[in-house]
Amino acid sequence: MSFFEPAPTFSMSCPSLLQDHPEITMAHGAGGALTRDLINKMIAPLLSNPWLAENHDGAVLDIQNRQLAFTTDSYVIHPLEFPGGDIGHLAVCGTINDLAMCGARPEYLSLGLVIEEGLSMARLWRIVQSIGQTCKAAQVRVVTGDTKVVDRGKGDGLFINMSGIGAVVASHKIAPEKITVGDSVVISRDIGRHGIAVLSAREGISFETEITSDCFPVHEMVLGLLDAGLDVHCMRDLTRGGLATALCELADTSGCGIEIRAADIPVEDGVRGACELLGLDPLYVANEGCFVTILPSDEAEAAVSVLNRFENGRDACVIGQVIEGNAILALETEIGSRRQLDILTGEH
Repeated sequence: MSFFEPAPTFSMSCPSLLQDHPEITMAHGAGGALTRDLINKMIAPLLSNPWLAENHDGAVLDIQNRQLAFTTDSYVIHPLEFPGGDIGHLAVCGTINDLAMCGARPEYLSLGLVIEEGLSMARLWRIVQSIGQTCKAAQVRVVTGDTKVVDRGKGDGLFINMSGIGAVVASHKIAPEKITVGDSVVISRDIGRHGIAVLSAREGISFETEITSDCFPVHEMVLGLLDAGLDVHCMRDLTRGGLATALCELADTSGCGIEIRAADIPVEDGVRGACELLGLDPLYVANEGCFVTILPSDEAEAAVSVLNRFENGRDACVIGQVIEGNAILALETEIGSRRQLDILTGEH
């Protein structure tokens, strides 16, 4: 169908979704089961195409014999500034990381700012400076953008939408469909830092040691894996919903089972203590500079060695493997028992 042809008429409906949840709730944006229902039952069927069907962090497009990765995301966070970052730094890192998960070198970004009336000009200046500094450090450029201002009380200070384009440098396809029984699961660093850092700033909770967000661009680490010639099958950054949600999604998309070992998953002591105090499971806490790599088991230790060379990959390790199964995620606990992990239904 040409881009300029009339869109097809749809008769599709989603009565169960409308009946169960006649209104949008905050849980629909938490990255769990309700988020997946919203996308899979209402949005994706009406927009169905081969690129969306990949269920990846971005789309890989063939344009004039060149493969380009394309992604977009919106960033809504409170507070706007938190230990280890701010909404501007988060937007650049998040967009870069989604491109990296497609095996691409990030190159160009767009920047959309939705600013609430009354936002301090000094705060906006700090955030824009942060965007510029992060782009410079990552060697990417903002090449287009837009600003809008909404009425006081209508925008929570600032929302950011950012899209990104990058050149695919991987020599083979990297996608959930490539996951194979026998693969190993490698994690790039310790988990849970971002979610706890933001929560502590939002609620005014202080811990014995300050916990800072892991918000960081991971593309250089990914390029290191690819430059080493490793047969990376799939990668996924662990954002909303954390490690467990990301692996549940990959198990569902690939149709395989995944088993991870609690004893091998790196969690910093301060994060672990904060989670115990607040009744949170670090497996479901958000990250912004952490990803998993799934690749053949005989290359897993080589992947760990590559990641260990980077400051943010010093805790990289093998945490599990892909097993025979029907889209399940299993956890071997520290006492040797085994239980199934699911995507959260609502908010953590």
